[in-house]
Amino acid sequence: MSFRKIVLGGALFCLGVLPSGACGDESGTGVLEEIVVRATRIETNQVSLPFAVGSVGRDHLQRARQQLGLDESLTAIPGLFFQNRYNFAQDLRIAIRGFGVRANVGIRGIRIFADDIPQTLPDGQGSVDAIDLGSVEQIQVIRGPFSAVYGSASGGVIDIRTEDGPETPFLSGRMNFGSYGYQQAQFKAGGQSGQLNWLANLSAMELDGYRDHAEFENRLFNSKFRYDFDDSSALTVVLNAVDQPVANDPGALNAREVAEDRRQAAPRNLLYDAGEALDQQSLGLSYRKQVGDSQGLMLRSYYVQRDFSNRLPFDVNSNGQGGSVDLDRKFAGLGGNYEWLGSIGSRENRLVVGFDYDALRDHRKRFANNQGVLGDLTTDQDEDVTSTGLYIQDVLQLTDAASLTLGGRWDEVEYEVTDRTGLGGSGERTFSEFNPMLGLNWAVRESVNLYGNISTSFDPPATTELANPYGPTGFNPDLEPQTATNYELGVKGLLTGRMRYELALFHIDVEDEIVPFELEGSGQSFFENAGASTHAGLEAALSAELARGLVATGTYTWSDFTFDRFTAVDGTDYAGNRIPGVPEHLFNFDLAWDHSSGFYAGWDLLYVGSFYANNANTVTTDSYVVSNLRAGFRWQSGSWTCEPFAGVNNLFDEEYNANIRLNASFGRYYEPAPERNGYAGILLRYGFF
Repeated sequence: MSFRKIVLGGALFCLGVLPSGACGDESGTGVLEEIVVRATRIETNQVSLPFAVGSVGRDHLQRARQQLGLDESLTAIPGLFFQNRYNFAQDLRIAIRGFGVRANVGIRGIRIFADDIPQTLPDGQGSVDAIDLGSVEQIQVIRGPFSAVYGSASGGVIDIRTEDGPETPFLSGRMNFGSYGYQQAQFKAGGQSGQLNWLANLSAMELDGYRDHAEFENRLFNSKFRYDFDDSSALTVVLNAVDQPVANDPGALNAREVAEDRRQAAPRNLLYDAGEALDQQSLGLSYRKQVGDSQGLMLRSYYVQRDFSNRLPFDVNSNGQGGSVDLDRKFAGLGGNYEWLGSIGSRENRLVVGFDYDALRDHRKRFANNQGVLGDLTTDQDEDVTSTGLYIQDVLQLTDAASLTLGGRWDEVEYEVTDRTGLGGSGERTFSEFNPMLGLNWAVRESVNLYGNISTSFDPPATTELANPYGPTGFNPDLEPQTATNYELGVKGLLTGRMRYELALFHIDVEDEIVPFELEGSGQSFFENAGASTHAGLEAALSAELARGLVATGTYTWSDFTFDRFTAVDGTDYAGNRIPGVPEHLFNFDLAWDHSSGFYAGWDLLYVGSFYANNANTVTTDSYVVSNLRAGFRWQSGSWTCEPFAGVNNLFDEEYNANIRLNASFGRYYEPAPERNGYAGILLRYGFF
């Protein structure tokens, strides 16, 4: 199916079912409400921000969803591209405007927060394995560099907020079953007791996986307690624990192996029992105080402990690094901001100033991987990273219709590695940068908001990206941070609650873009800098209430990302080539129906255009279309709620790859995705009236 046919079909469908006046009926209230954005650290109406911001709410995140990953819901936001939902040993790979695509493991170039607690390390590497989708209330995504407030965030910011407990206490249980051995159980409770608001969720999931050697087990506990001292101050405590004893890695296949058997695991991954296990606990505290109508204070602190081990598909690579990793991590930090609402002359002005301090200590050991059995010690080192950031942001209302946003942030990131093996791998590196930002928003009319912004970003390497390709210990002495300058223009608005739209054009000049490569015989990815590159693109989104209870959302992303100047470490010149891992065309259509009788359903379709798998642009992936269907019924009687639901993934049984490993050696690029598969479940809830 061609991309043109998909776009035309979606447009004709919308035109055919859109009732007369649905987008311009001034008397209609509609279901598409205004969105208040908190991710910018100054609460603002979404249409008034001079940035591209997307948001999804609880029903879209939780109702009849399988809850395997964030991508199930966030594909409805343009500019985002997801891979790797089905390989839990590698984590979900998220790219925003091309930033983050380089990460084969973890999330890079994007800052992630959950209830004000960072899910991104001081070195910029993030993960979402501790995110409890069963208790998420809202996710907001800032697209584009926002380093002026958040630090190293070339791609943007993902801000996750979990549910508060309702006024009426409740207890609920949810059971899911599905294809490939999928089982999930969730138990959730919450409520309000005097000044204490609380919610807790416990879930357990098992999955055999579509491919061989893809088994996964996970147990997750998430809780949030908020104590309101009075109407102006509150303390929130977040407790989170993850136990993931099994996450096997089936690995990537070459084209011949995919043709022979899509479900097989890579032979080396079987031989070396590739996979990971982790155990993590975290505690987060945040305090908010409102002083009158004009001043506010937020302070936060957190502590995370993580034990992690994994087995890579080799014994000892060509640089003497063992294929078994044991990591003991301590991660802590604090931060805060002060907000002031006043006026300059006769014009309203909002100012926020703040700081962040984060510290990470990893004790990393590597051993030979003797076909799944721990062998001799090859690496033993401490890795310390600290980051300090100071920022300021100001929003001045120039006129009744126009506002100016100014900001800036200074960051310093310090790395230190202490080699315990006596091989001379100890060392230090320090990077610092100041990033300014300017944005302008003009409400031409109530439903039309024009905006533009200029901002810069600073993205230092993660400690894993600093791995030395020339020896078993120490840092790569040649790898430098990447920096970017972003130019963006856009328009967005909300029409009488029945239609929300946005269009954004961006051009980003990147210096020293960090890209992965594999040394022959090393068995793992290392990283180098591309001299200069350009990210240019267009993002469009349209949501409309087609009829009562029926909402359609369509998004389209066009990406033109190229290397302008890039001579690789092996001497190859890639200047003029497209950056691999990002499709030129990306289209998503989602139709959600919610009837007053209790029935609801949803259908979504995702088109991903072809893209290159390597810097040389000699390997091209095929485009694909994936469609999913879900439905359920909510029945209430007194204090009880019963909600059975079911869903079908990959409705049209498309053959495609869930992940492409970039610049992989020996042609092992492909991780095949599951065929058509289904799931079903039931939710029972009791409210203590």
